[in-house]
Amino acid sequence: MRIPVLLAAGLAHVLLLAASGFAEPVSVTLERQGDGWRLLRAGKPYSIKGAGGKDHLDLLQASGGNSIRTWGADDLGPLLDEAEKRGLTVTVGFWLGHERHGFDYNNADQVAQQFAKCREYVQQYKDHPAVLMWAIGNEMEGYEKGDNAAIWSAINSIAAMTKQLDPHHPTMSVVAEIGGDRVKNLHRLCPEIDILGINSYGGALSLPKRYREAGGTKPYIVTEFGPAGSWETGRNAWGAAEEPTSTAKAERYQAVYAALAADRDLNLGSYAFIWGQKQEATATWFGMFLPTGEKLAAVDAMTLAWSGQPPANRCPVITGLAVQGETLVEPGAAVQVVLQASDPDNDPLTVRWELRRDAKNYNTGGDAQAPTTLYADAVTRSNEEGATLTMPQDGGVYRLYAFVDDGKQAAAVGNVLLKVKGPEPEAIVAKATLPLLIDANGTPEAPFIASGWMGAAKSIAMDPRSATQPHTGETCLRASYNQADAWGGVVWQHPAQDWGDQPGGRDLTGAKTLTFWARGEQGGEKVKFLYGLISGDKPFPDTAKGELTVELTTEWKQYKFDLQGKDLHRIKTPFGWVAAGQGKPIVFYLDGIQYE
Repeated sequence: MRIPVLLAAGLAHVLLLAASGFAEPVSVTLERQGDGWRLLRAGKPYSIKGAGGKDHLDLLQASGGNSIRTWGADDLGPLLDEAEKRGLTVTVGFWLGHERHGFDYNNADQVAQQFAKCREYVQQYKDHPAVLMWAIGNEMEGYEKGDNAAIWSAINSIAAMTKQLDPHHPTMSVVAEIGGDRVKNLHRLCPEIDILGINSYGGALSLPKRYREAGGTKPYIVTEFGPAGSWETGRNAWGAAEEPTSTAKAERYQAVYAALAADRDLNLGSYAFIWGQKQEATATWFGMFLPTGEKLAAVDAMTLAWSGQPPANRCPVITGLAVQGETLVEPGAAVQVVLQASDPDNDPLTVRWELRRDAKNYNTGGDAQAPTTLYADAVTRSNEEGATLTMPQDGGVYRLYAFVDDGKQAAAVGNVLLKVKGPEPEAIVAKATLPLLIDANGTPEAPFIASGWMGAAKSIAMDPRSATQPHTGETCLRASYNQADAWGGVVWQHPAQDWGDQPGGRDLTGAKTLTFWARGEQGGEKVKFLYGLISGDKPFPDTAKGELTVELTTEWKQYKFDLQGKDLHRIKTPFGWVAAGQGKPIVFYLDGIQYE
């Protein structure tokens, strides 16, 4: 029997549809088939052949793909229009707050505002013909057992509201793999969720079997798949993650797609990750395209899987990339690297070589990273068969990348790991004179700039010279987060815009306390204050850290970090703040930020 995802809408829906400006929505339903399910769009079977991302949609269409997935729904209208024009559907993601970003599912105001924001998205886009389904959250269940009932309750409430407003599209929630109690809790605590979305990398081939063993009976979609994650792959003797070549990754994409497609009972399709480029662990680990826009072999693999035909122009192939001799070398050593690459279409190839410091941070939780330091002068000779380079004087781990290009927007990439003996760079850090006053614009004595804008940065505003009731002097710092949900924050940095790849900061040894004054404009504003944000996976981390979450009042109050016993010999991020969505924009004031 065919089970519509929602009940038929009444007159109110008809009136809203007329006012929406969209054509009649395309109905998407689930049909039960024995012990399994299939997806129907406009009454016809629909298997998702998709990718995550919003770029290169012309190539996605030409490759035989039929759907894209988003992680958020802000400013979605133009993307929906483009997808419809190209005959593509869109799984619309609602970004739900993550506890690791400061969202509190036990905070009624935050949960209510998040609910209201999702309601706005549904009302705004539910009648667009490109909408395929709603994906309520992405990996918001956490990374342990996934047993926070408050999170599942919030998801189910949003799903129920979505169904009430939209009778035409199913609901899905996306989790990070299926470990812990994720499958059990979604099934028993989220009856309004129709489909389970699963992001799976290293375990994707066995997912159909493991899902059933975990008790899964709902239909599922693999919402992210690709090469084994950098947190799942092998490590070398130094603990560095070894990245497969783009050629090897393509084989993985093809194998995973085939394994999932073979599950005709519960699997409704999949989304390859990522139809674009993302700096995560390395510049090339998950991207199906290079940062410069060329496609990689993963695109060719999905073209063959989706359409049954290889592309007209195929990507180059890397069959060998290796260091001649030792990979653990002395500072300044000369290193020879040999490359074996070819082109299946016999196109002439060019190779670009780059030496970069290794990020070392492999378990990012999906957060994007800044590019690592490039050593532009390291490669002294190179051609299509190899390169000679002179290693830096600083100790530590490096990656040498080979970017192979056929001149027709198709490429291959691989990298090799090298380590320079000796301690990692520990630049001389200037000693600070105490007390040290931290200013948003920096001073010669305290050169820290409030330059590290994080999260929903476009919703942040700061005025370091506000005359609104300063605590001392003539001005104070006014900070605002002008969004009701998500999160945003600012961290002071030296050098500006640096997240640990460059030397800098100040030696604050001898400081006993970090104090600051703060007040809220309305009272009740919850803000996390912190110092020492750069962790030890960076070449130049902070040597101490701390955080403090407070609820502000309208009166100035002094807050304090106890620094006694802390290693303060390099502090690169001496102060910062983070605010999660609290149901409304917030404004607060800071003054007298001081190490003493």
